[in-house]
Amino acid sequence: MKYAFFPGCVLKGAAAEAYTSMFKVCEKLGIELEEIPNWTCCGASHAQGVNDLAALAVNARNISIAEHMGLPIMTVCNTCTLQLRTAKQRLDQDPKLKEKVNGILAEAGHPYKYQGTSEITHFLWILDKHPELLQGKVTKALAGVKIAGYYGCHILRPQEVMNHEDGKHPTSLERLIKRLGAESVDFAAKRKCCGFHAQLAAEHDVLTVTGEIVDSAGKSGVAALVTPCPLCQMQLDMYEPEGREAVHSHVQLPILHLQQLVGFALGMTKAEIGFDRHVSAQDKWPIG
Repeated sequence: MKYAFFPGCVLKGAAAEAYTSMFKVCEKLGIELEEIPNWTCCGASHAQGVNDLAALAVNARNISIAEHMGLPIMTVCNTCTLQLRTAKQRLDQDPKLKEKVNGILAEAGHPYKYQGTSEITHFLWILDKHPELLQGKVTKALAGVKIAGYYGCHILRPQEVMNHEDGKHPTSLERLIKRLGAESVDFAAKRKCCGFHAQLAAEHDVLTVTGEIVDSAGKSGVAALVTPCPLCQMQLDMYEPEGREAVHSHVQLPILHLQQLVGFALGMTKAEIGFDRHVSAQDKWPIG
């Protein structure tokens, strides 16, 4: 099983632990990753507000490189997945727009045309569709550990683009947590937006949302919260103290990248999956 890997900006910068743990986990699972050469930022749901056509062209370029590689694309970021899938859907449904974007790529000197042949998926979805990847590899490291699965918003909405499951009643993360040997605990805020993209524009409101999410998960009695999105992980981990203060909460909770939880289930240590780079509640995590 091989994918063209689109890491996105966060994995190659602020969340470097998510990048290194991704490759280590995939190696153990038998998933081969080949990073898309010379990829560029997906636009992170902001670029289209400035120049929609430019944002489309950027994502068409990224996809076209994977097409040239002859591989489907795998991401590990909800927002990157949304941007790439949105671009693909729009281009595939509008031949004139596709022709226009390919003209932009050619004018810029890009050697490949966007064709629409590479599918775009997320690490969570791959593990959900292929439980056999975990068979015989999961240890008992997470036995008895209660985990809250936090989806965030971009991996679920809009339904017509992010259509892996019912966006209003998702279950993929809960299924995976159980397959990893942990106990999945439901909590009210699992689909709520973390506010990452509005942190600078509406700081107080976003910190309140951050605090509410962590508080909701913590009050369900879990050992940690896990998310398939590095942007959500950064927001909840980095701003957990301020969020706690905003909602007058006492909850302190480790916030894990999805691949880190998988790594623990496969027998990896904190050092191997970069847990030392986390900000909040490191001492609260009981394993590794």
